[in-house]
Amino acid sequence: MTRALFIGQQPETVDFSDPAIPPGFNAEKIHAGIAIAMAKMAERGWHADLCLIPPGEKGSQLVQKQLAAASYDCVVIGAGIRLPPKSLLLFEAVINAVHKAAPSATIAFNTRPEDSADAIARCLQPD
Repeated sequence: MTRALFIGQQPETVDFSDPAIPPGFNAEKIHAGIAIAMAKMAERGWHADLCLIPPGEKGSQLVQKQLAAASYDCVVIGAGIRLPPKSLLLFEAVINAVHKAAPSATIAFNTRPEDSADAIARCLQPD
């Protein structure tokens, strides 16, 4: 069975005033998109884990802990971690944690929470 990890920033910690965040986003919309993404992954028969992290050092520690708990075929890193320039250090820490702890996993990027299953599908070989 394909196993995927979806890493995103805790929606309640996102600075929605940041111009890098798409207009109209809020914590509720992100949670709704995550729910859609997780359902789409389950529909495809994949086991998906969700790792929502706060910004900063604690976030990278949570990613490392999650990656140590299971072996993943693909890791999706959400746009909320990648896009805002002030998240660069967190993005680097997440990428390096994935590279170190899950070297055989592919890394995928979504454009919004609900297209995470499509991001994984792009990176996986057909079952």
